[in-house]
Amino acid sequence: MKKLVFATNNAHKLSEVRAILEPEYSIVSLAELNCFDDIPETADTLDGNALIKAKYIHDKFGLDCFADDTGLEVEALGGEPGVYSARYAGDANCAHENMCKVLDKLGDNTNRAACFRTVIALIQRDETSYFEGRIDGTIATQPRGENGFGYDPIFVPEGYMVSFAQLDSDEKNKISHRALAVQKLVRFLQKK
Repeated sequence: MKKLVFATNNAHKLSEVRAILEPEYSIVSLAELNCFDDIPETADTLDGNALIKAKYIHDKFGLDCFADDTGLEVEALGGEPGVYSARYAGDANCAHENMCKVLDKLGDNTNRAACFRTVIALIQRDETSYFEGRIDGTIATQPRGENGFGYDPIFVPEGYMVSFAQLDSDEKNKISHRALAVQKLVRFLQKK
């Protein structure tokens, strides 16, 4: 079985990616490497932040790895929160406060179009490759559902009447931005 490090400390992201990539790949977490470093995300793009994280782990441990960065982009907010999604309401990285800030800023705006984008940076044998997944949808007027994490309770994917947080994990893993990016990563890895 091939091993790949996923440069994240986010347990939700880790379980989503493992559900897609295993058993063909053994996905090693940062915790399993005993790495609890707070890797700075200082780029102003999703691909830039994904590369920073992947490069940090690759340089420190010398292992093939990948990292992702994800952003919610709300049309009426000029693409906010975007690259600042995790800390939109402050450095505490509080999902509830982040959602509230989006809903407050949107107010009664009827344009609720949004998308989730994930960019994965893979460093394998010193070569870097990028994979992007995007799903369009709308922002609900209030949080709905108990599943998922982050902005999932307020994001309603196109073609659905329920939020990401109202879908079960299997359904979400088939259609989500992260799933789409991971599927591109898998196709790339299978060609190697």
